[in-house]
Amino acid sequence: MKGRRREVFGWVMYDFANSAFATTIAAVIFNRYFATVVAGGEKGVDIFGIHLHGAAFFTFTVSIAMILVALSAPLLGAIADFTRSKKRFLILYCYTGVLFTSLLYFIHEGDYWLGALFSIIATVGFAGGNVFYNAFLPEIATSKTIGRISGWGFTLGYLGGGLLLVINLIMLEHPTWIGFPEGTFTVHHTFLSVSLWWGLFALPTFFGLKERKPVGSRHGGILPLFKIGWQRVFQTLKEIQSYRELRKFLLAFLLYNDGIQTVIIMASIFGAEVLKMETGELILYFLVIQGTAFWGSLLFGYLADWMGKKKTILLTLWVWMVVVVWAFRLGIFWDPKTEYWILGILAGLVLGGSQSVTRALAGSFIPEGKSAEFFGFFAIANKFASIFGPLTYGIILTLTGSLQNAILSLILFIGLGTFLLLRVDEKKGIEEMSRRPA
Repeated sequence: MKGRRREVFGWVMYDFANSAFATTIAAVIFNRYFATVVAGGEKGVDIFGIHLHGAAFFTFTVSIAMILVALSAPLLGAIADFTRSKKRFLILYCYTGVLFTSLLYFIHEGDYWLGALFSIIATVGFAGGNVFYNAFLPEIATSKTIGRISGWGFTLGYLGGGLLLVINLIMLEHPTWIGFPEGTFTVHHTFLSVSLWWGLFALPTFFGLKERKPVGSRHGGILPLFKIGWQRVFQTLKEIQSYRELRKFLLAFLLYNDGIQTVIIMASIFGAEVLKMETGELILYFLVIQGTAFWGSLLFGYLADWMGKKKTILLTLWVWMVVVVWAFRLGIFWDPKTEYWILGILAGLVLGGSQSVTRALAGSFIPEGKSAEFFGFFAIANKFASIFGPLTYGIILTLTGSLQNAILSLILFIGLGTFLLLRVDEKKGIEEMSRRPA
């Protein structure tokens, strides 16, 4: 029992560690800096003869990173299961992300190609590592606790991301509070803070988690491993055809998460360009989101174990649709900035719930002993969601020049995903998993 608690603690600490990247880099500071300064904002950049808004160029770099993760996740997941090396893969991805996040310190105005390269590799480290991190969840939790443990992970994640945002705010706005003169820190120092935070607080994960799957037979080198990996990928593809509810769930997730991920990625850019919010105000805005997400992930984690994971996810998706439509018609009731703060609270409330309960439902549908490779396919849905949403947003932004017009496209993804999720039978999906051999 003591060992299990240590593993759960180690597992949730990785959310605490890498959420610094999700907030400071992907959602609040670097994405805005890259889109509005490095890539020129409304002035934009010319790429292969096409003029792109800075925000559109940023969304395309996100899509490229997600393509790389989506294409590699199932293969690497299969190899990780066979060789009992999920933790080693997680360490590799983690510290690759840490290294290239630190290199963002050297990116300045006009360095959009180098910035895109470093950003893509750092994002692959972040998103790719989550494939192996998520794969540990079914091994450390039971069917009765998977919802709350997943919720604890997201809760610690929002706490960690929020704490670093507070530190970043003090660095930029009030450095004298921590003994430094005014002007000591720039946004570039916040990128270094993410690297240090992520690398340091990931250590309890690597000391606490252990592998459970038996070691595979001798493989004789890298090429046979890749052959085995591809064989297991195709085997998993065949197996997924037998798990009808898992298959339907993955398609629903692909669609609704498309919209959610794009909202998260674009929120600070939207606030900066449409509402002219400054960096300090945007950090405060996201701290409110983090605070509500902290409690929301706890609430919805327990709610999922009480009323069912599918019903809980559906509840969050209805709120997400309200958020997207309201953002399109911002200013319909009060002044736009006031409404944007209200939307931040609503989004924060369901952000943790929609993500943590989705992860728990996926874990409930995955057979024992296949966690890494099946979560690899879950990662494909997750990363393809992060391909098409930003890509669609960037295309519409390029065609219309309006961030608000682009955001309305996201209602299609969330709405279709909600419709498909309604057709998923949660009880039947769990039965399908339990009656098939691992």
